[in-house]
Amino acid sequence: MKKRLIIFGLGDIAQLAHFYFSTDSEYQVVAFTVDATYIEKPTFCGLPVVAFEEVIKHYPPESNDFFVALGYSKLNLVRKDKYLAAKSLGYRFANFISSHATVLNDERIGENCLIFEDNTIQPFVTVGNNVTLWSGNHVGHHSLIKDHTFIASHVVISGGVEIGEQCFIGVNATLRDHIKVGDKCVIGAGTLLLTDAEPEGVYIGLATERSRVPSGRLRGI
Repeated sequence: MKKRLIIFGLGDIAQLAHFYFSTDSEYQVVAFTVDATYIEKPTFCGLPVVAFEEVIKHYPPESNDFFVALGYSKLNLVRKDKYLAAKSLGYRFANFISSHATVLNDERIGENCLIFEDNTIQPFVTVGNNVTLWSGNHVGHHSLIKDHTFIASHVVISGGVEIGEQCFIGVNATLRDHIKVGDKCVIGAGTLLLTDAEPEGVYIGLATERSRVPSGRLRGI
């Protein structure tokens, strides 16, 4: 018999969480919840939506687990706050770890983590609580990802890297080995990070500029 799960959120990530938990986990999603002021319809994905202020009454923690399915808004602060609020109510948290991910770190993964397909997590990696790893990342051996961090797709984290709390790492970023990324850093898409990043730093790779030659003048295309 599957475990019962409540999902916090009504956006795209909540819809994705519902899909993944429903098709590739030991959980059955039974309801969604958000703060009362954000409820516009009584159902989502065919399931009831209840106010977070009343969720414990309708779906008590004794018989339901919880998952906060939010993105990186305000440097993951919104997701962090809702995770801590649900934790204070006594809920146990689910993880989604895709069966199509390669996870070799002896389950050193916290709670409320979302790890999509095609991630490779090498031996001796530690992943904290409330961490999102979108699809296709490489997390090198002996690395540490601290709580409330969001890592987008196809990021390369080399061995021995330490990533602080509430960081955002953008698509196709590359982090060299044995560097430290301070808390609340933003590492933009395509960035190559070769040295330590101080807390609250913003690192943005160079965007590709449009060529002065229009496409109609290219040969062989």
